[in-house]
Amino acid sequence: MIYMKQYNRILFVAESGTSRAPMAAGILSEYTLKHPVTIECRGLVVLFPEPLNQKAEAVMISNGINWENFTSTQLEDEDFTDDTLVLTMEHSQLEKIFEKYPSAREENVYVLTELVGDELEILDPYGGSLQSYGLCYETMRKSIIKLVKLLNEGE
Repeated sequence: MIYMKQYNRILFVAESGTSRAPMAAGILSEYTLKHPVTIECRGLVVLFPEPLNQKAEAVMISNGINWENFTSTQLEDEDFTDDTLVLTMEHSQLEKIFEKYPSAREENVYVLTELVGDELEILDPYGGSLQSYGLCYETMRKSIIKLVKLLNEGE
């Protein structure tokens, strides 16, 4: 088991920041952590602020998570601080972060599923059916439950 240092902020990062990242942030915000943490999400490619993906929003609402007035936000170099844990959905996103952001550090940036010991990445449901977004949500929820245990054990 990995020892987790204490983070004050957790950032979920995905491509556009309109479906997987906000779903992950929404799921984590439903759990109680021993240490108060700011939970946010960012996109790797946000040309202009966009609302939550409609299918992602429908899945979140059906699971009791309501994120009204959400808009996507571009990941910035300033987002990488010593007390911020940055979690991506895919290994390719992790690589993009290290290529593009000089402040990113290996000890603070992980692929969510790799960090918690799951084998598969959380694939992008974009363009898929509502069911594929639901499956993405459920897969992510299982990984985030493991993340909550990891974060709480680190205290």
